[in-house]
Amino acid sequence: MVRSRNATLYAGLTIFGVFVLMALLAPLVAPYDPIFQDAAARLKAPSLAHPFGTDNFGRDILSRVIHAVRIDLQMALIGVAFPFAIGTVVGAISGFLGGLVDAVLMRLIDVILAFPFLVLMLSIIAILGPGLGSFYIAMALVGWVSYARLIRAQILVLKNSDYAMAAESLGFSKARILFRHLLPNAVAGSIVFSMSDVVLVLLSGAAISYLGLGVQPPTAEWGVMVAEGQGFVTQAWWITLFPGLSIVVLAFGFSLLGDGLAKWLGVNG
Repeated sequence: MVRSRNATLYAGLTIFGVFVLMALLAPLVAPYDPIFQDAAARLKAPSLAHPFGTDNFGRDILSRVIHAVRIDLQMALIGVAFPFAIGTVVGAISGFLGGLVDAVLMRLIDVILAFPFLVLMLSIIAILGPGLGSFYIAMALVGWVSYARLIRAQILVLKNSDYAMAAESLGFSKARILFRHLLPNAVAGSIVFSMSDVVLVLLSGAAISYLGLGVQPPTAEWGVMVAEGQGFVTQAWWITLFPGLSIVVLAFGFSLLGDGLAKWLGVNG
């Protein structure tokens, strides 16, 4: 039973670890410069010289896929980190203080949730301008609400627990009770949720770049590569296949990691 529970977690960690190593060792393992153009090698099919083929500029697809791991991992992890931090703090304060503070913050969350996620993100990025910075800001402004609701629900339950009341009777400050006693016991569900959320962020980042609002060419990024290859999909399928497959494999790894963490932490999905 333990081995069965751990297998999912280990599989997710293995996939994630492989991508992390690729990101760290990209200059060493990539066979070519990802932005080097070779006009004589345009649209070459996969071969020994170019295992993933080349694109319409003669750039090596394998090298671009490997270097793109850095950007896509960065987008996925940072794009989750800021909403996680903001939502955890806001949700904890809202649930612990209650009253007017809770009412105002919950109405703010309702307003944000009234808009479709991707539409709101695109609107913010369109206002701020294309780029990774705009993507991170948009994620921070939109993505925190789910974490806030999760943490708030946990804090509402835990603040009436025996150990919370004991801490209050001992004269501990509200800040200490919240951040030293309640929050560490409430955050497990949000950690598990973040593994599912990182899949959404990964796909959103690739979609934003595909639409031309995220990472800008000639930087190697999977969404950008898919967009660049869509016009050649019938004659050079490899341009879109390999970056698209990379997105799927990394997303699958994060999904396995989330399931494994849920079982390890005893959190119900």
